[in-house]
Amino acid sequence: MLDALRRQPSAILFAAQLAGVLLYPFMEGRYAGHALFSVFGIAILVLVVLAVRSSPGLTWVAVGLGIPATVLLLIQAVTGSDALLPYSSVLEAVLYFYAAYSLIRYMLADSRVTRDELFAVGATFTLVAWAFAYVYVAYQSVAPGAFTGATNPEEDRTWMELLFLSFTTLSSTGLSDVVPIRPFARALVMMEQLAGLAYVAMVVSRLVGLTLSRRTDGEVAEAGAVRADRD
Repeated sequence: MLDALRRQPSAILFAAQLAGVLLYPFMEGRYAGHALFSVFGIAILVLVVLAVRSSPGLTWVAVGLGIPATVLLLIQAVTGSDALLPYSSVLEAVLYFYAAYSLIRYMLADSRVTRDELFAVGATFTLVAWAFAYVYVAYQSVAPGAFTGATNPEEDRTWMELLFLSFTTLSSTGLSDVVPIRPFARALVMMEQLAGLAYVAMVVSRLVGLTLSRRTDGEVAEAGAVRADRD
């Protein structure tokens, strides 16, 4: 595991985030689940810092954001209170945005596409989705009723609902039953829509092009070698 963290931190981060998507529904609505949610969040923060450390990003920035966020999550795990949730959400959102920026720089640093960079494509997408979800959580805490949904429309949306909104917005599928109803909430959702389109157009398409170009160059070189042997 330690060797995998050193060689492919993006792959480990991506796998942990996907595991979180499947585990979060079982953590909501329970005191023990609340504590596990905070502990799991701390583990994700550690993986995020390690991913930044392996990228061109500044590690001290990630550590500076991760330490206070970790402290707040520990307090929430011990007390079971959400009083500090807006503050930890803001710190986590900033850290996740910075980690996504660092991974994008990592993927665009050269013209060679490695296996870890391919995993970084997925990890960056989930980082941005998590970051916007935390932005929604923070905004909802200062503007109750900013988001509504098909079930219990008068109540605040849960973390899983806001994460679902973030994923459907970022991927442009539009399948979410959670809807922003306040003007600034809609502005935040529009920013995420723009981020999703820009990510696919600028980052994913470039990596796909480089991968296909490398494969084509390899096939051309192999064909040339075969012709040379025949001659």
